[in-house]
Amino acid sequence: MPRVPSGNASFIHTLDGNFVDNAGRTLLLRGVNLSGSSKAPVNQPSQVLDGFWEEAKTGSESFMGRPLKLDDADEHLARLRGWGFNMLRFPVTWEALEHEGPGKYDYEFMDYTIEILRKCKAHGFKVYLNPHQDIWSRFSGGSGAPYWTLAACGFNPCAFSATQAAIIHCEYPTPASRNPAEMPAMIWSTNYGRLISQTMFALFFGGSTFAPKCIIDGVNIQEYLQTHFANAFAKLAERVAAAGDLLDEVVIGWDSMNEPAEGLISWDDLNVYPQQQGSTLKKGTVPSPAQSFRLGMGQVQTLDNYSFGSMGPKRDGSVTIDPNGVKAWADPSTEPGSIHPRWGWRRDPGWTLGKCIWALHDVWDVESGYVLQPDYFAHVPGTEEPVHFLHAFFLPQYTLYLKAIRAHHPQAIAFVQPPVFAQPPPIPEELLQGRACYSTHYYDGLTLVTRHWNWFNADALGLIRGKYSTQIQALRIGERAIRNSLQTQLGYLKADATQLGALPSTGPARYPTIIGEIGTPFDMDAKRSYGYTDGGKYKGDYSRQERALDASLNAADGENCLSWTVWTYCPDNSHLWGDGWNMEDLSLWCGDDLRAGEAERVPALRIPSKISMGSLAPAQASTLSISTLPAYSSPYVSSSVEEGEPVQYESASLLSFLTNGARAVRAFCRPWPIAVVGTPTNIQFDISKATFHLIVKVNAEDIPVDDDDDLVPGKKGLCKDSSLPTEIFLPLVHFASDACLGKAVGSNAQDQVDDSMDVGQEGSSRSASGTTTPRAYTSSTLTLPVTSLAALSPVIFKDDWYDIAVTASEGRVELLASEQKLLWFYTAPTDKEGKELTIEVRRSSGAIKARALGLGYIGESRARDGCARWLEETGLLGEGWCPEGCSIM
Repeated sequence: MPRVPSGNASFIHTLDGNFVDNAGRTLLLRGVNLSGSSKAPVNQPSQVLDGFWEEAKTGSESFMGRPLKLDDADEHLARLRGWGFNMLRFPVTWEALEHEGPGKYDYEFMDYTIEILRKCKAHGFKVYLNPHQDIWSRFSGGSGAPYWTLAACGFNPCAFSATQAAIIHCEYPTPASRNPAEMPAMIWSTNYGRLISQTMFALFFGGSTFAPKCIIDGVNIQEYLQTHFANAFAKLAERVAAAGDLLDEVVIGWDSMNEPAEGLISWDDLNVYPQQQGSTLKKGTVPSPAQSFRLGMGQVQTLDNYSFGSMGPKRDGSVTIDPNGVKAWADPSTEPGSIHPRWGWRRDPGWTLGKCIWALHDVWDVESGYVLQPDYFAHVPGTEEPVHFLHAFFLPQYTLYLKAIRAHHPQAIAFVQPPVFAQPPPIPEELLQGRACYSTHYYDGLTLVTRHWNWFNADALGLIRGKYSTQIQALRIGERAIRNSLQTQLGYLKADATQLGALPSTGPARYPTIIGEIGTPFDMDAKRSYGYTDGGKYKGDYSRQERALDASLNAADGENCLSWTVWTYCPDNSHLWGDGWNMEDLSLWCGDDLRAGEAERVPALRIPSKISMGSLAPAQASTLSISTLPAYSSPYVSSSVEEGEPVQYESASLLSFLTNGARAVRAFCRPWPIAVVGTPTNIQFDISKATFHLIVKVNAEDIPVDDDDDLVPGKKGLCKDSSLPTEIFLPLVHFASDACLGKAVGSNAQDQVDDSMDVGQEGSSRSASGTTTPRAYTSSTLTLPVTSLAALSPVIFKDDWYDIAVTASEGRVELLASEQKLLWFYTAPTDKEGKELTIEVRRSSGAIKARALGLGYIGESRARDGCARWLEETGLLGEGWCPEGCSIM
């Protein structure tokens, strides 16, 4: 790792494919999206129709209270920090900033956002803000842009459901027969293949090229939309900068538009829907663009209909849609004199309202329904030059946006997110200026759509990118094969980062990669975990979700060593409506999962007076009664403990707080290296054995720099003749002692270990004389030497907090128990070749059973259920065919 410039101790650099702190240590930034709830106003989740159109047409909606209510913020942020998270992706929609009309900004909401960001700072988080959207807008079935952008493009949003121009949750399946609770999983994403999304993204990215007649306020619709989008987020950046204490210390960068779509741009033939596998889901009705054009003009169409099963999408007949003459395009009478009476823009006379703009540009004929130019979007109009969306359309828009942001945040890290599963275009270094990150997304699509953890899966990304000639080659059977495949796919995405800074694809990346969204649904198997099936037998059992989420996050480990932000944390998630948006249900925490009666047994958690946060009100959905919550420091130096300082708070209370309401907590609250002297090259964590293994490559230039002499006097663990450590997050969820467990959930400390695990021999440390002496410690901050000889037998930390055995190839270790952090000190080599170091941490008395954490799992190991059920259904399973130890799901 090269030397980094000196400066603010909290400054984060992007060098050699990694995040790097100001001391030169490699950082992993892991956390969560805060929050999926930010897609809609507090009182307007997607299933609610009352007020939906009325507030939209006046621009009176407000996003105050998103993502958290100020009174509840400390509790939620303390929980996230206690799970080990140090990074927050912070979605903000364009609508939240500019809903009142073009150029009319909601400064009250911006100032509220600043207050939440200050709360994030107090809890030690880094944040990158995300301009969030899905299928353009809430009013086209998703989230993101204000209502008026649809009106500006000539649409009548109230007609979208009738014409299937978009599927809107609060009107599902039709406005006349609403039943939003029955909206199928992920059906919202099919809107990417419907009229509104396809048209809006074509206009936003390529209006000047493909819709030159669309002129509003004297400029093309592309310039109009892009300028307003960039200015709205630039205004937020200006406001955050003016706050004076947030840029770079907390807000380290800005994401590009969430999951941008090409729309119609690059479409080869408007008469057909592509048959090859793509990122747009086929489920329900699947119109071709030509059919969407006709529907938008009120014409009857018969559409292919698809179901999505365990083997993917399959055509299962057709459906006739009759809009009854209703058009998705606004009537000319809505703009007297070509001026909109509410929004104020002036439309060019050449842009006739009431007619599909693609008919206006002679792409198709309304009267006959015939497509005149089926390849209109495949070539630059009037030429034979093929269209290259990423280079010609995505990159110019991103350049405009990034320059607007950096006018107020000059050192902002540019988080670059191309369309889903697309490789980013080569982005010149002149734009990135040494401050960038590739922020791609990844979901296990089969699990996401089927809402089931299957015994087979596929290399979906490899299939999309043409790595296989047939689909069967991409098939993966069995949990081990699935986990390996997911890890391989994240490796593909990590390799894409070479496009940033326009480096050769065969060389190392200049910039790091973060998986901006990754996660799993919790409403699997007909909401089995909520007690909706089997007479409530499996209520609270998230074992299947745990396996699915662990497989995804494990994919970021191994040799990938990736940063990530899980989707999502919603403080108002419920079993009935999930995240409050299109029946998605991916929140890591839910108030409906709080353990009944536990609040009375949770004592107050003490915080050092220097950082006391006072009395905090519990979240609305929470039944916890706690007067204070744990605070976690961000940099290592401020976490050093004064000699003789007492334990800051009680371990069992902390563990109870961190598990209560959490879902699949053992999967996402996992050990990982926070800051590494050198570079992490391999991360392994086995939930079933509570064993963590880390390999680090250390070179001579990796000696960390510590220029702050004020940090040395009176501190324990950091002295003038020692380097900064590698920091490892060690969650109590996996490594708590029996004493801690017994107090946390009121259970007997006996029978908390999974007896089926192969634990191995209990270790001990060697004294200076070489004799073997068992170690048992009660202090929350411990420093133990580990020499190359001592590495042969592990050092045991066992007290009211932890029960761990640590084995390191060299150096010494220090445990900051109250911060769930292990510090590993070692020296960098002096030769050019460098060296490879290893450390292993395991729970010395075996993995903790789920019931010891109060997780309510019915069974710890049920991997054979899916295999057995499928074989039984197909008639292939006889008595005794599937052995008890079967690991195929």
